[in-house]
Amino acid sequence: DVQLVESGGGSVQAGGSLSLSCVASGYTFYGRYCLGWSRQAAGKEREGVTAISNDGTTIYADSVKGRFSISEDNTKATMYLLMNSLKPDDTAMYYCAATLGFSCSGSWSAASVYKYWGQGTQVTVS
Repeated sequence: DVQLVESGGGSVQAGGSLSLSCVASGYTFYGRYCLGWSRQAAGKEREGVTAISNDGTTIYADSVKGRFSISEDNTKATMYLLMNSLKPDDTAMYYCAATLGFSCSGSWSAASVYKYWGQGTQVTVS
């Protein structure tokens, strides 16, 4: 089965940067797929942050547009999230997710779109 493991979370001051990684095991990225990052702050619902399709198309939530960047290396079955100009509002548990057989669509931010999820990595911005 496919397993996703995130790494790279931590604490940073406002205005700083962090880079998250998510390694997939049991699968290599090929064909159609949608890879995404979501986050959940304490007491709030999980929200989609960004996603990338097999064709390289990227989508971002308005709250992170221009500050976050998603990428993936299918030779390493790894996706990345580079976060710049971090704000306290970015504090949350960040999850990577994947769905296979479908490219990202207009519903990319919905949790139900993704079949596989990582365990999460905490990002704290003070």
